[in-house]
Amino acid sequence: MADDSSLEHDVALVDQAANPGADVDMTEDADAGEGEVGDASELPFAEGEEADNTPRVTFMSYLSSPVVTLIVGQGDTAAVLTAHQSLLVQSPWFAQACEQFTEDGSPRQIVLDSDDVDAVGSFLEYLYTGDYFPRKVAGTRSLEQDPSLPAVDESGEQLLRHARIYTLAEKFGIEKLKSLATSKIHCVNSTAKGEITYARYVYKYTTKDDSTVRAPIANFWATRSHTLRSEAEDEFRSLCLEFPEFGYDVLTRVLDEKLKREKNEKMHPASSSARKRARHSGV
Repeated sequence: MADDSSLEHDVALVDQAANPGADVDMTEDADAGEGEVGDASELPFAEGEEADNTPRVTFMSYLSSPVVTLIVGQGDTAAVLTAHQSLLVQSPWFAQACEQFTEDGSPRQIVLDSDDVDAVGSFLEYLYTGDYFPRKVAGTRSLEQDPSLPAVDESGEQLLRHARIYTLAEKFGIEKLKSLATSKIHCVNSTAKGEITYARYVYKYTTKDDSTVRAPIANFWATRSHTLRSEAEDEFRSLCLEFPEFGYDVLTRVLDEKLKREKNEKMHPASSSARKRARHSGV
């Protein structure tokens, strides 16, 4: 990532963030993050003063902080990234890690051997610019098109991109990045099998009380039995066996909806003009 020798490049990234150029989907909670786009005003070095009237911290002061080396992944696929410490410590996780560094000139290095390198790259992009690619298209529920990816996410990889960023933001304690990743998940146009792949990741790497991403998945599948039968029945069955919590959540939504319909029918019974069941004559 950025270092002291790339100051002009980093400043350009922040300027770009501050002045941006002007089907199957999880519709249940899709509006939850609508309109959320990366906003440079949310960065720690944004213009203006904080609520407690503390002076503005300049971006230059962040770039003058020590550079930390991040070793991401393991073995031959491991990547070496760098970032400025004053930006990293906006994360409670990194703040604690950086407390271990000494001022004796020894290397400032953090190993992230269990994390995805692309997700870490997006996390660093967010720290420096307030957003990450692909960005949301203003006024729409669409993302910038990545020429290297198909328009429809058949494998679930596009959903996984944002899901991995979500779980990384959870680990590092960056709530606004979690919200941003969630809003982008709802912008991905995916197939049923792609959604199953995404659901498997969410139920494997999130806690059972994380309703932010789990609830929309359960709601999605509870209302699409026709899709299950025609496109992903085998994959759905496999996921239920692998993660019983997933099957339970979907069944709960189905039963809740059934009870809701029954309650509505009791409160609003059919009028007397409605066609009645045919009576048998008894002869």
